[in-house]
Amino acid sequence: MSKILIRGAKVLGGEPQDVLIDGEVIEAVGQGLSAEGAEVVEAAGKVLLPGLVDLHTHLREPGREDSETVLTGTRAAASGGYTSVFAMANTFPVADTAGVVEQVWRLGKEHGYCDVQPIGAVTVGLEGKKLAELGAMHESAAGVTVFSDDGKCVDDAVIMRRALEYVKAFDGVVAQHAQEPRLTEGAQMNEGVVSAELGLGGWPAVAEESIIARDVLLAEHVGSRVHICHLSTAGSVEIVRWAKSRGIQVTAEVTPHHLLLTDELVRTYNPVYKVNPPLRTERDVRALREALADGTIDIVATDHAPHPHEDKDCEWAAAAMGMVGLETALSVVQATMVDTGLLDWAGVADRMSVKPAQIGQATGHGRPVSAGEPANLTLVDTEYRGQVDPAGFASRSRNTPYEGRELPGRVTHTWLRGKATVVDGKLT
Repeated sequence: MSKILIRGAKVLGGEPQDVLIDGEVIEAVGQGLSAEGAEVVEAAGKVLLPGLVDLHTHLREPGREDSETVLTGTRAAASGGYTSVFAMANTFPVADTAGVVEQVWRLGKEHGYCDVQPIGAVTVGLEGKKLAELGAMHESAAGVTVFSDDGKCVDDAVIMRRALEYVKAFDGVVAQHAQEPRLTEGAQMNEGVVSAELGLGGWPAVAEESIIARDVLLAEHVGSRVHICHLSTAGSVEIVRWAKSRGIQVTAEVTPHHLLLTDELVRTYNPVYKVNPPLRTERDVRALREALADGTIDIVATDHAPHPHEDKDCEWAAAAMGMVGLETALSVVQATMVDTGLLDWAGVADRMSVKPAQIGQATGHGRPVSAGEPANLTLVDTEYRGQVDPAGFASRSRNTPYEGRELPGRVTHTWLRGKATVVDGKLT
């Protein structure tokens, strides 16, 4: 593999430096570097980050290849600057056995656009009644460390406790979809002023907050790690902040769409805005941004949820919940967190690469941009401004809430262990 010289990039948004890649690793970082025969990437004015890591992606394969496949999903990930994604277990069949998680892991290896780490189901068939083969999935070739019934809540406290006890043996983590099912029966959107005016079934904040409160107490009792998926309310922020102050091993994620969009958009009845958990209020959005900035919320995770056209192009009540997000996540974070002064680029690297890699134990990812480290990198033109056009997405699905919206920033290059997956904004 030839050498690559990235010239004049602002590493983590700092002073311009050169970065020399030799094979799969970074050979040197400094000013005035040179290397005979190296491929030169002129990066003046651009920001160089460690490759992004998404702890919450739906790749749909096996079973819903009409929505997404491991190939199309990882191509979308690379386009968005990601070098590692964690694939959720709600596939068909469910990823609740060593065989299924190994299938997903091997597909990721074959396609090579980014590393794919399967997430194992907590319960058999996501039914919440019996623990899945957690140990077998961990000991498989896939080496599963994160378990989740995402799409459904592990609402049985005894099952949740047993799962936390089980994964503690190998420092795994249970990622909870916090949604009390009885409180959200028939719910269509956030419960509040807008739902009352539209006459749509309300999804109360307490349905999320009550599960988080229970689970942080269970994690404290067991002495295990719990991760909160797609946290969406100001009240949830306060519970996580309290839990962390007690030393409870809890981490939390926020999605890009919950950092930007509010339930006011539901007035359009456009199903592209239908998502689980639902878009919340402006007050919630402000609380989420502040919590991400101060570290109460640890990471940004996309909850990339692709759906075929017919599952979204229908009446609101019948539409599937979810949005694609891998290809727009970094732009939304720049708009909501960097351009507003809440985070610098080093903070973005921490929330979108370093911390998610640590939580999921993604070896070789989220590492410093320094000599001897794996060359998992993404280069971003932060001065770019452009309208989102889903027709150009690498994802198989187009259900983005940002179509036609102007967003800042554009990934120009992504490298996975020194191999370019994106060059000049195009997949290799």
